[in-house]
Formats: sequence, structure tokens, C-alpha cells
Amino acid sequence: MTVRVRFAPSPTGHLHIGGARTAIYNWAFARHHGGAFVLRIDDTDLERSTDENTAAILRSLRWLGLDWDEGPEAGGDFGPYYQTQRTGTYEPALERMKANGHAYPCFCTAETLETKREASRAEGGFSGYDRTCRNLDPSTVAARIAAGEPHVWRVAVPDDRGDIVIDDLVRGETRFPIDAMDDFILVRTDGSATYNFATVVDDWTMAMTHIIRGDDHLSNTPRQVVVYEALGAEVPTFAHMSMIFGADGKRLSKRHGATSVEAYAEEGFLPEAVLNYLALLGWSLDGETTLFDRETLVREFDLSRVSKSPAVWDPEKLEWMNGSYIREMSTDKFVDTMTPWLERAGFATAADVAARRDWFLSLAPLISERVKRFDEVADKVAFLFEEPTIEDSVRVKILEKDGAARALEAAAEVLATVEFHAEEIEAALRTVPEATGVKPKDAFQAIRVAATGTTVSPPLFESLELLGKERTLARMAAALELVTT
Repeated sequence: MTVRVRFAPSPTGHLHIGGARTAIYNWAFARHHGGAFVLRIDDTDLERSTDENTAAILRSLRWLGLDWDEGPEAGGDFGPYYQTQRTGTYEPALERMKANGHAYPCFCTAETLETKREASRAEGGFSGYDRTCRNLDPSTVAARIAAGEPHVWRVAVPDDRGDIVIDDLVRGETRFPIDAMDDFILVRTDGSATYNFATVVDDWTMAMTHIIRGDDHLSNTPRQVVVYEALGAEVPTFAHMSMIFGADGKRLSKRHGATSVEAYAEEGFLPEAVLNYLALLGWSLDGETTLFDRETLVREFDLSRVSKSPAVWDPEKLEWMNGSYIREMSTDKFVDTMTPWLERAGFATAADVAARRDWFLSLAPLISERVKRFDEVADKVAFLFEEPTIEDSVRVKILEKDGAARALEAAAEVLATVEFHAEEIEAALRTVPEATGVKPKDAFQAIRVAATGTTVSPPLFESLELLGKERTLARMAAALELVTT
């Protein structure tokens, strides 16, 4: 058997991280088994589905490095890959169910059904459909349909079938009592297919072997099994993953932070880090390993190691993981990845970086050890591209401290005489505390503030080398003027 799995997002919004995890598990499962990963866009919510959302979903999947074998832009033998374009497959499937006695028309109005439900609830009885139309005389049914009377089509749930039992690859044996299921609707009065009918027909006609999804779909499973059986189709193997919760134990939402994949990309996270982190939300490699690449994920992925317990979203762990990936980047890759963020801040264009590549390569290691996300880069390097503004509180605390002016004067004097390389800069500045009688900490803090505008910066001596002698001395002079006038 060739494994075939699908990810079928609804383009009513951008790709949520919960959906991204589902996509990752399907992709990894397909790649591990040498099967097909299919992307299908379930766009039947016509009011909320948009082309822009579809495009955003495709961008997010590509950003994560998830390639699909069939689907939009890839084509394939089982298309179309947009659900709205597959409506022609639903009528033949319904006819098949009519022919074998597993579907029947229901003429009950919405008002009639609601009245019955309210009465049943009041009596504490079964609130599902009472099968009023299930055994109507065929000639009566034909006449009412011919007369154009509105009707839906319902599935005839077998009376003699036992409970529905599935061997879920995550949850194990899962049982659903058949007597709790009513004859649910397959096709509405307007001829549109319901979710549980359309999804089954799509998965069946697209030859899906496994359905891997969140356990919010678990309640749909028994209904879908009934449809598969009514079609005479082989039921695929199911795997239902637990949901992702916030630290407060509630389902992940915007109150826990960004929830879309593109939002994390915009915050400076790396795709490999997000992929790694999402893969670990409910699955483990060996119980110990935290960082791994996509090749390892594909090689080791097994649904038997997916936990039944809800995963907990931990933004601090994601940031730590992203920082770890940043520190492992080559200098060249860091510069390439940093460049768009410098462009966004207005500090340097790609052409600027290319023209001064060696300078940026020298800058990279000073920054890569000190950021967890790429959106932090601009603040760290701003002093190199624009004149710093020294806040009043910093001026008073550092530059107006006793001895600070003497330290700045001495620093400017020795820096004017040396080759501007970090080693020579350090050797020269190490003489300042003794020469001025200023504590080393106070002297170097004054120099740092004068050069960078802040008390926290990349390593001082390397920063001054990158800043250059002329700009460094000009900033020393400006800082002295600030505290002596």
C-alpha cells in the first residue's frame, strides 16, 4: 500500500500554528513512508474563504519547508485540489448511496425539526432526528420530489450495526455508540454537500489511506465511518492529535500571543526552528533530544510516539530554540538572513551589504550570540548606522559620574594614536583606568555610552573597530561636550 495523506486547510484565515503542526505531521508521515503528501484547499465556506488567505497558507507551508506532491500549483492525478471544484463528485456518490438504500430524502422543515427537538429535550429524550421520513412510501417520495418540494438527503444509519470502533494510531481503540447517532444530513436543500459527506467523498476519491488531524475532529469520525461504509468504500486509518493549549490550560488563542505562522516569520523566527518546535508539540524523538533537522524528523517520525495528552505552548522555549538555531548558523547565512531586517530598518540595502561584505561578516558574530529573534537585530546594531541619542537618565547615571569625563578625555587621546583593530583598541583602553584613577567598570561604561548611546551593546572593542576611528573620536567629543557645557 502506498501511503497517501492530506492536509486540507480552510482558507478562512492565515495558517494557524495548530494547523501547521497537523501539516508537519502529515508531511513527515508521508515522507517517512515514501508516500504522497497532498494539499487540498477546503474552500466551501464561500463567505469567509478568500484567495488572499489561500496564498498566505501556501506561503506559510513553503516557509516551513513543507513541499506537497499534489495540490495547488503542483497538480496531480486526483484533482481538482480545491473543494469548490469537486462538487461534481458528490452527486454520483449520493446516487450510489441511494441505490444501495443508505440515503433517503427528508421533507421536514427546519421549524418542524426545532419543535421536535425542543419537545424531546424537555422530556430528556434523544434530540436527534426521529426518522420521520425514513420509511415513507416510495411513490409518495417520488411525487413530492417531482412537485419540487424542498428536501435534504440523509444517511440511513444501519439499525443492526454495532458500535463504531476505530483503531486510532494515537488514541488506540476508540468506541462510539451507534444508538447515539441520528440520520444526519448529507446534502442540503440547496444541493450543497455537508462537511461530513464532502470530506469523505473527497478523501475516498483521492485515495487517502490515513487521516491525521486534530482531535477536535474526533466527533466527526463516527459519522464519516458511516458514510464510508454506506459508499462501500474502505475506511482509512485515523490518527487524532490532542489540541495545543496555552499555559493557562485553555485552547491556544490570540491571548497567548501570535497564532499564525506568518506572524512568527514577521517576528524574526527561523522556519527550521518553528518546524522543530511544532514537531515537538505532542511528539518526541527519543524523550531527550530537543534540536533536530527535518531530515531527522522524516527518518524518525512515528505516530506511536505522539502523545494523547494536550501539548502546551511555551513561547520562551520557542525563543530559546530559535536562538539556538541562530547561534548555529554560519556567518554567511546569518548575514544573508539579517539583510532584510536591516533593509526594513532603513540601515542598509542588499547592495550595501554586498559592497561591504567583509564588514558585515565581522559584525555578524557580535550579534548572533546576543539575539533570539531576527527582529531584535536592528536595535542591537542601530548605533553603527545612525547617531545615538543618549537619554538623560543614562547621561546623569554614567557620563556625569565623577571621573567619567577624565576617562573619556584619556580614551580619546589614546585611541587617536592606535591602529583601529580590536586588539590595539583594547590594549590602549586598558591603560585608561590606571592613568585617570577611574574604576575600570566606570571608565568602560562611559566609553560605551559615548560610542553607542546605551549601557548594553555588543563587545566594546569590536564595536569600536566596526564604528571606525573617525566616528568613535567624534562621539567621544560629543559626549564630553554634553557633560562639560
